[in-house]
Amino acid sequence: MQRQALRAALTAAGVPDGYYRIEGVHEPTPTPPDFLFLRRAPDGAWETGLYERGMYEVITHHGTEDEACAALLRMLL
Repeated sequence: MQRQALRAALTAAGVPDGYYRIEGVHEPTPTPPDFLFLRRAPDGAWETGLYERGMYEVITHHGTEDEACAALLRMLL
């Protein structure tokens, strides 16, 4: 699954927009106070985690975008 397909799946499932951020695909404005995220790591891997109180906490690292999308989907459904 790619990020755009993940966004479509979350929208279809009725997950509120403020619950998550997907880098380059869904970046809510204004920034919610806390949310789950999927982003590209500096080393080229993918990260999923939690943004809370102004800090990003990486929960998992993934080798592919597909694995990261699947992880965020599981976290939100």
